[in-house]
Amino acid sequence: MTAGVRLEGHLILVGLPGAGKSTIARLVAARIGRPFLDFDEEISRRSGLTVTDYFARHGEPDFRATEVALTRELRDVPPMVLAPGGGWITNPEVVDLLRPPGRLVHLALSAEAAWQRLSRSPMARPLLQMEDPLARLRALEASRGPLYTRADWSINVEHVERHVLAEMVVSLARNGVPGVG
Repeated sequence: MTAGVRLEGHLILVGLPGAGKSTIARLVAARIGRPFLDFDEEISRRSGLTVTDYFARHGEPDFRATEVALTRELRDVPPMVLAPGGGWITNPEVVDLLRPPGRLVHLALSAEAAWQRLSRSPMARPLLQMEDPLARLRALEASRGPLYTRADWSINVEHVERHVLAEMVVSLARNGVPGVG
């Protein structure tokens, strides 16, 4: 790990779909020399199904149970940078499994900004496969908003470029304050 990194536990990025959790977590992991784990990718790898197919075949409750099981496994491994799915935080048990010493970083953006990002992406999002995905994002923003306040840090990501966001998160991990440089 790069000298100066003080964070002893996992660094966990949370936020709405489209916030950039996986993208930023990958950049941060490379920068601080930690392994990176994307929950959706890991669940897909283990099940042999895309997340969309997993939801269709097994349903959201089973997917959330799988997230809990994966989180339990991660409790006892060396610190990583984690990108759980957007709904991971809806289960308070998972947060408590990794904290302390793990730290949560909320990548904050509005439902409208999330929809702008997601509408440009070819990636399928099971919870947004509906007639009015923006309404669904607004509902997720309203229901998950109080949960995001449990994060150790929150960074508004709407108008900040990826590399700058990654540096801000690295600074949080090193110094406990966001910064660049």
